[in-house]
Amino acid sequence: MLICGSFFKKITKMNHYYEKLFDYVSEILIMPESDKELCRQLFKPVFVPKDTIIEKAGTVHQNHTFIVSGFMRNFYLDKDGNEITNDLNDGSRFFTSYFNFMNRTVSNETVHTITDCELLQISRDDVDIAASQGITQKDYTVQILNKRLEINKQRAFDMANLTAEERYNKFMKENPNIIRHVPLGYIASFLGITQRHLSRLRKENR
Repeated sequence: MLICGSFFKKITKMNHYYEKLFDYVSEILIMPESDKELCRQLFKPVFVPKDTIIEKAGTVHQNHTFIVSGFMRNFYLDKDGNEITNDLNDGSRFFTSYFNFMNRTVSNETVHTITDCELLQISRDDVDIAASQGITQKDYTVQILNKRLEINKQRAFDMANLTAEERYNKFMKENPNIIRHVPLGYIASFLGITQRHLSRLRKENR
């Protein structure tokens, strides 16, 4: 009975992983049951503890990651060796060095878990299998990439045109969970300001 109970809990947890993925994709398009089954076959559930590097800069990244729960960041090193955070997640979404992954090229980004994370991962070869065998996979992959491109363009615009205080206020409004769960240093780096300046902005806005 104990073994059966443990197995049932494991199956229930795995279903939760996939339902998070399907809920996310459903905001973009309707996925048929055959494509959902293909995702269950190709996406592998993974638990990764906090402060873990899952993809290193200077390598061809091997997996496309969907975050079920937890917080992650992409970062690169500037010419002085400082870590520059250029992506943070707020909730469930795909997270990787997108264009390098899709083109199988060396990435200058490192993918790092800030907290314990529950993930679904798919290899680059399996992405091709999903695209060739699935009905909707190619469409939602393209749309997700386009969505990230638009978000990155908006971030570049904000960095060039908004003051540090305006960037912080906008970030606070749009990403309240990140403020609560991610260290200030990573947030400051993402916003392009010093941690000391961010701490002062936080005090002024209380």
